[in-house]
Amino acid sequence: MTNSERNRKNIIYILGMQPVFNYKAVYADMTEDYVSPMEPEKFSQVTLRFRTGRSNVDDVYISVRGGMIKMVKASSEGQFDYYEGQISLEDKPFFYHFEMVLGNIRVSYGRSGLEDSASCRDEFRLIPGLKTPEWSRGAVMYQIFTDRFYNGDPDNDVLDHEYYYLDAYSERVSDWNAPPNSMDVRRFYGGDLKGVIDKLPYLKEIGIDAIYFNPLFVSPSNHKYDIQDYDHIDPHYGVIVEDGGECLVDSVENRYASKYIKRVTNKRNLEAGNELFAELVRIAHSMGIKVIIDGVFNHCGSFNKWLDREKIYEHEEGYESGAYVSADSPYRSFFHFYDEKQWPDNGSYDGWWGHATLPKLNYEDSPALCEYILNVARKWVSPPYNADGWRLDVAADLGHTPEFNHRFWHDFRQAVREANPEAIVLAEHYGDAESWISNGEWDTVMNYDAFMEPISFFLTGMQKHSDEYRPDLINNPMAFWGAMRVHRRQFSGGSGLCAMNELSNHDHSRFLTRTNRMVGRVDKLGPEAAEKGVNKAVMREAVLFQMTWPGAPTIYYGDEAGLCGFTDPDNRRTYPWGNEDFELIDYHRACIRIHKENRELLTGSMIPVPIEGDDEGILSFARFNRDGASIIILNNNTYDVEWCGDVWIAGIPSECRLKRLLITYADGFSTETTECTVSRGKLKITVPATGGMILNHRTPTQHLLY
Repeated sequence: MTNSERNRKNIIYILGMQPVFNYKAVYADMTEDYVSPMEPEKFSQVTLRFRTGRSNVDDVYISVRGGMIKMVKASSEGQFDYYEGQISLEDKPFFYHFEMVLGNIRVSYGRSGLEDSASCRDEFRLIPGLKTPEWSRGAVMYQIFTDRFYNGDPDNDVLDHEYYYLDAYSERVSDWNAPPNSMDVRRFYGGDLKGVIDKLPYLKEIGIDAIYFNPLFVSPSNHKYDIQDYDHIDPHYGVIVEDGGECLVDSVENRYASKYIKRVTNKRNLEAGNELFAELVRIAHSMGIKVIIDGVFNHCGSFNKWLDREKIYEHEEGYESGAYVSADSPYRSFFHFYDEKQWPDNGSYDGWWGHATLPKLNYEDSPALCEYILNVARKWVSPPYNADGWRLDVAADLGHTPEFNHRFWHDFRQAVREANPEAIVLAEHYGDAESWISNGEWDTVMNYDAFMEPISFFLTGMQKHSDEYRPDLINNPMAFWGAMRVHRRQFSGGSGLCAMNELSNHDHSRFLTRTNRMVGRVDKLGPEAAEKGVNKAVMREAVLFQMTWPGAPTIYYGDEAGLCGFTDPDNRRTYPWGNEDFELIDYHRACIRIHKENRELLTGSMIPVPIEGDDEGILSFARFNRDGASIIILNNNTYDVEWCGDVWIAGIPSECRLKRLLITYADGFSTETTECTVSRGKLKITVPATGGMILNHRTPTQHLLY
């Protein structure tokens, strides 16, 4: 029994064991139907709304710190009454909950639902002035690991022995379909920005709203989280207009890697890459596709021009001495050196997690570094580049104290928004991000805790790296809803509606591989094992959930085409051009279309749908707004289930017909529409094994709630 269920039973007990209090009807959240405006300005007025059962309570109050505001019954519709009340905001967070009065009994309602006392422990929270870009709410995003997406320009490919990195030479992989190997960071398949431009029509056709790129800046690795130059796109992803020099043959010293040095330091190459990126964004925008880029600001790379451990820039015109090379470098304060007497060639700098190839940036001691990075933040979201936002790598690690971290990200987001008011700032973060979100430092996060992990455990029992199988969590709705209740609390206003909801990404195993419930990694099991025994029906369940759950559904390139892979580096296989699973692509296209055609799936409220009987292996919830409702049912059991649920809870009339928009089952899926009957507020329907469905009701215009 969940805490919420216990509270409901306690409430009924308080009322003398009489089920007179319709607890299922009570609802409020922080979406636009219940908070208007949803993201208010400072010193403004806000209308709060609250739903109860029709003629079911005596009074409703907004309980604020310091008083109570009585709400008025604004309208009645179907089985519900809707109460309204106005509040006045200042320039600080505003906390509130609701209290219902029935006779001499008071019952509280906060973010976690009903509580059986007036002292609500989990209040709603409004942050005046905190706004998320409207375009990002419910946007369908597509993550691209550029080297593995598509090779549009073979002339810019990294060559064999072009340079030396991590104890081996760079390698050009000639077979596009070859799997990554265990030490993959210096192996390149040739994907580039021209390749992305070539495939933009494909992304547009399946319904993508935004691209999120893994890092694009100059770097010696294929993942590029060891950035060499924040000011320029890597010419190996861009354009090489001036080539020359030699690859390394007998040497492992990159100061002799004249071809690499020519390619990545020549200003014509660098500017040509920047111009190509600007052109990509321009074309994407013309197709209605936004572009988000990856910011790696906690650390850089040992190749970085500020450090220049490899002495790549030492003799190149237009570059200052690096801090590794010279104590007089203008970048000396950008890094923390433990030994102040080692120059030249001072290798005593602080490395992130001790990695010499990942020097940690020393913000607290360098105002110049802070300003440099803030200028980088502004540059790429401004003309001529016009990127639509930043994803921040290991954002909570930046700096050396929490106080500085929060101050810097506040300044960063402010700089981005001043340059581009519609740009998003979202962070990679594991754990509770509430303090960063509520303080106006991040708009939202990559949604591991309130999306990727709960649905992965429910549908597959697998941890997101495929490192553990949890039989106690698979098909366990109580564990799923408990995790969601806890972790969704971090979001305020629109932040939950634009959270990046991924099933897979570059750091975790592919979701399709998790469906085989095989624990392990590629170095022990081999790449073939990632494809063995996978279950596409479970993958379809996951995609159905992804496209209907609150947030921005984000597809990791190739997931829609059936790509498999264990965790890093196997999850970075090349897109299977010519070997796509077109049925799975068609399924993604259909789910995306339904997601975008029904506004409640973009920005609407969410509520679990109570069902009769055993709920093992079943997830059912509703997304709804004043215009309509969608009922989503997943059956992860290996047998059909006769499902009966209280769909009236989503504002669906007690007697009506619902339209089935999509059904998925063990052997496939269908978008053929059929109708089913709601009687006395309940829907009874057969949900196929390892399947799911989306059922829809539209509210006639004359019956709008508000």
